[in-house]
Amino acid sequence: MRHGRVPPVLALLLALGLPGCSSDDQAGKGGKRKTGPVHLVALAEVSHEALTYTAARAGSLRAVREVKLFNQEEGRVATLHAREGDSVESGQVLVTLDDRLLRAQFDKAVASLRQAKLDARRLRQLKKKKLVSEETLTRAATTLEIARAEERLLRTRLGYMTLTAPFDGEIAERHIEAGDVAPKHTHLLTVVDSSQLVTEVQVSELALPFLHVDDVAQVRIDALGEPVFKGKILRIYPTIDPATRLRQIEVTLKPVPEGARPGQFCRVTLSTGKQKRLVVPFSALRRDTAGEHVFVYDAAEAKVKRVPVTSGLRLADKVEIREGLQTGERVVAKGFLGLSDGKPVTPVQREDAPSMPAESNVTGAKDA
Repeated sequence: MRHGRVPPVLALLLALGLPGCSSDDQAGKGGKRKTGPVHLVALAEVSHEALTYTAARAGSLRAVREVKLFNQEEGRVATLHAREGDSVESGQVLVTLDDRLLRAQFDKAVASLRQAKLDARRLRQLKKKKLVSEETLTRAATTLEIARAEERLLRTRLGYMTLTAPFDGEIAERHIEAGDVAPKHTHLLTVVDSSQLVTEVQVSELALPFLHVDDVAQVRIDALGEPVFKGKILRIYPTIDPATRLRQIEVTLKPVPEGARPGQFCRVTLSTGKQKRLVVPFSALRRDTAGEHVFVYDAAEAKVKRVPVTSGLRLADKVEIREGLQTGERVVAKGFLGLSDGKPVTPVQREDAPSMPAESNVTGAKDA
């Protein structure tokens, strides 16, 4: 073949165009173009369900009535009539302080009062005979009132030298011994009434609208084994902790089970009545720096949309949605890796989740 001339067959092929040299060479077999990977997601429907809020909280038992006895007068402990664990009755004498010095002062005040009364009586008789002035009679009356006040003061102070039980109960603490000198305002004894026990627990602010005083609660005391005892809400505190959003409530045991003592560890279960709530699977709720949100599936465009929501109570594997969704919408429950607003997705059949019982246990409030 001579240089510079193109064979006729090769010229014809160049004119028609070789298929192997076109851009379609990048297509796959059968002429189909390659596409990116499909994003698979599992969907769940937003629904209204009648669920019961149940919260389990831990606490410690304490006596409703517990009084620390302090002396209001200083003195040596003359007698001590109770020790830790002793049962006492209301009004029973527990401690007496040495009152000899104070009693002597009281006797002096009594004598001064007696003399002031005699002087005032004598001067009134003389006044009738106009033998003394009105001013003298007034001074005598003032002296009598001072003597009476002094006698009352010392009588009261003498009463402080004897300490009695404020109610029926038991001695929980004793910080003195007979013969000790107790300065003013020394903690001598602690008396508790174990016939009424309560425990304090904290509950989410979201559950408070459904809890009321006298609502029934279940209490289990670890030291007493598996039995569950009946309790009720005695008091709901008026303030909420701004850091934790929790509010304190008191649950009382009625009747107090045998063997229950202040300080024992207990577990309290609180339940509300059934309430209709808009819920989604807890796995569908997402949180980031922008707040809470879910991904709602748009069937028409086969895409997902990020929707901000406000959640409420968590009930087992579901969570209450207070704002942002409507019944019947479908949200992504699984398949969040790489998921973003507006991304095309392909729904798959979601694995069957175990059915939620009518009264679901709470694993946590709005935070889990």
